[in-house]
Amino acid sequence: MGFFDSIKNFKNKLDQVESSVYSGRQSLLEVYERNAKLEAEIKLRTKELDRANRQMLTLQHIWDMMNSSKPLSSVLNAIVNSLQGDLGYLFSFIVKQVSDDTGTYLQVVASSGKDADLKINNMFLQYFNCDLSDYRMQFPDINELQDAVKNNKIYQSQDLLNLVCGFVPAFKRERVAAFLKDANIKSYILVPLTSKQVHFGSLLVFSSREDIGSNELNFLSLFAKQIELAITIADLFQAVKEQAITDGMTGLYNRRYFEEFIKKEAIRSERQKQKFTVIGLDLDHLKQINDVYGHNYGDIAIKAIAEVLKSNARSIDVAARMGGEEFNLILPGVDSAGGLVAAERIRKAIEAVELEKIGRITASLGVATYLEHSDDIEELLELTDQAMYESKRNGRNRVTLAKPAYETSWQEIAVNTFIDILSKHRIPMDEETSALLTRKLQEMNINNEKLYQVADALVTSYNPEHAEGGVKEKVQLASLLAKRFDLSKEDVDKLKIAVLLYDIGNTMLPRELLRKKEPLTEDDKLSIKQHPVIAAREILKPISNVVDIIPIIEKHHENWNGTGYPNRIAGDEIPIESQIILIIDSYFALLEKRPYREAMSKEEALKIIEEEADQKWSDKLAKEFIGIVRNDLG
Repeated sequence: MGFFDSIKNFKNKLDQVESSVYSGRQSLLEVYERNAKLEAEIKLRTKELDRANRQMLTLQHIWDMMNSSKPLSSVLNAIVNSLQGDLGYLFSFIVKQVSDDTGTYLQVVASSGKDADLKINNMFLQYFNCDLSDYRMQFPDINELQDAVKNNKIYQSQDLLNLVCGFVPAFKRERVAAFLKDANIKSYILVPLTSKQVHFGSLLVFSSREDIGSNELNFLSLFAKQIELAITIADLFQAVKEQAITDGMTGLYNRRYFEEFIKKEAIRSERQKQKFTVIGLDLDHLKQINDVYGHNYGDIAIKAIAEVLKSNARSIDVAARMGGEEFNLILPGVDSAGGLVAAERIRKAIEAVELEKIGRITASLGVATYLEHSDDIEELLELTDQAMYESKRNGRNRVTLAKPAYETSWQEIAVNTFIDILSKHRIPMDEETSALLTRKLQEMNINNEKLYQVADALVTSYNPEHAEGGVKEKVQLASLLAKRFDLSKEDVDKLKIAVLLYDIGNTMLPRELLRKKEPLTEDDKLSIKQHPVIAAREILKPISNVVDIIPIIEKHHENWNGTGYPNRIAGDEIPIESQIILIIDSYFALLEKRPYREAMSKEEALKIIEEEADQKWSDKLAKEFIGIVRNDLG
């Protein structure tokens, strides 16, 4: 091989090495470029995954809120705040169409500035010196927006100036433009919201980005569905809540809500030294309406009363159906003079109602004022009832103002009677218990609750199975029954005292007799039959204040068919007060556990009451009693 051939061969090898190096360089460059692309892809996917995770957390947060039973406003505010906090939108709010006497307009019902120190919210305040929710807005006259709502489609746009000025035309355009620039808002998304397939409102989301991707729009669509579900669930919670506190027939509040409200109102009244008035109302001649036209028309008359109360009540007043044809209305901040004016207005409004077939209806009303007639809630309601039934006895269709509590003395008579019985040891009771109860009675301001507590303690002394609060329930039930039979105030007061005292003769019976499990002997039965006589003659007769009560107690075990004791009298020979005590005593005895049987349920006890109609008590009394227990007392 010559010299030139060697040079040529060397050059060829050098070319091969150079080609190999260049080829390797190209491969390394390709690898580097592929790695760079892969890193960018990973970064993008990580960012998308992070956003997806935040979206999922936001949806989970909404789900938790939906199951919290919180008010809808709280749920919606939490939802829009999650958009700002979790997903990085600048601001969001929900608008809803509202109608009132002034017309129809849009109102902000939730915004992301309510629960957070939001920069954009503060900027809005600086630029416009108000909160967005202060404005009654109108929906922008933008065709694309109108179509989006009509077709329930998400709409995205950068035309922020026309949107904001369209919502609030009072805003100056140059001021809005400056605010949008300063706040770095570049686009918005409108998401229509529906509830039960009816347009509810719209979610508005504001972003610092000009373009929103399809994935994000899909998420907001899913987000809207969650909001709609939250609205539905909140509505259901509200419906259940309203059902628990409202009367199904009339839509007024029920007895349970009324009793809770008046306790709170009494606390407020005492704190602010401001009176409130209760109006008691009873539809006249309901039984006659039911008998002549049928119960459906009786219901129509009751509903008519409810509508009158609704139309005549202020927004702060509370109207309730207490049961049957009885209603109560609380007027916060109103004294007796104002209460009489309101009651007379209601009476006239009822009298003006004319119903199909029935014609005109009327009602009897009573008025009593807290801190004027009484400072005890239960006593106030009793005074209201007494005034209402005074209206009935004086010819119906009228208003009567209650007498002050100091003119009503049945509680005082009862207290003094208990003090006499305990302090003079008219019943067998240990010294310590007797002294304790006497001291309680002597120290009390005549107060129903304390009076009932002492009466309960006395009954428990000979009947350990007695339920706490039972005496109070008996007195309330007796009062309701007395009204059904049009007893006078004086007779109702006597009945209440008799209910407190009728069973006190049992304290004189051997305890082992009252707790006996095996069948009673004839001597045992004779002893038990003597307890009303013992109560009336040996314990109560020496107490002058209750002389009028003794005949009631003495005959409270006489049966309607003449098989009772001690005198075996029958029918109308038995005072109605004694009959009322017998049926109440029998009912509560059935509810209590006995050594020889378990306690019965309410329905089991009422079935026995019904079965013994025209035997132990009259059919009318049984029906009235069952109706009150089932309907008025629930």
